[in-house]
Amino acid sequence: MSLVGRQAPHFEMETALGNGEDFGQASLSDYKGKYLIFFFYPLDFTFVCPTEIKALSDAVEEFKDLDTEILGVSTDSKFSHRAWIATSEEDKGLGGLNFPLAADYKKEVAEAYGVLNDEGIAQRGLFIIDPEGIIQYQVITPDSVGRSVDETLRVLQAIQAGGLCPANWRPGEEML
Repeated sequence: MSLVGRQAPHFEMETALGNGEDFGQASLSDYKGKYLIFFFYPLDFTFVCPTEIKALSDAVEEFKDLDTEILGVSTDSKFSHRAWIATSEEDKGLGGLNFPLAADYKKEVAEAYGVLNDEGIAQRGLFIIDPEGIIQYQVITPDSVGRSVDETLRVLQAIQAGGLCPANWRPGEEML
């Protein structure tokens, strides 16, 4: 079921911060007044997940320029997140991030967003939540397919443009 156009389900979760040392908290209300790229991924210490997580981390300044924050979440614990962030890339870790990873250990948030699979693991889902807490975009992909940072940026820019944007629209191009 699509959540687009609906109020984003509330969440409060513990996080592992991008420095790989500290813990924090994140809730939907923390992002009020900003756009949020809220994405789910299956598990820490896997194969496709680090490619997209690092790609989003590398693009964090582009998102910040668009008044947008990023929060990743899986059903792993905050301790697993911290260990994965702190582990070097050479040793199959993330080697630091520019945003936190939230722990949906009870699986309540993944269920509320419709991405919890039958095995109790979050599917690869991405949501763009606007400053008023309304979901403007959602995409769920197979676990074997990483998401495109460029496409996420393009969709965010199209949403922020506030008009009718044709396929492959880019900022500066005509809208319909």
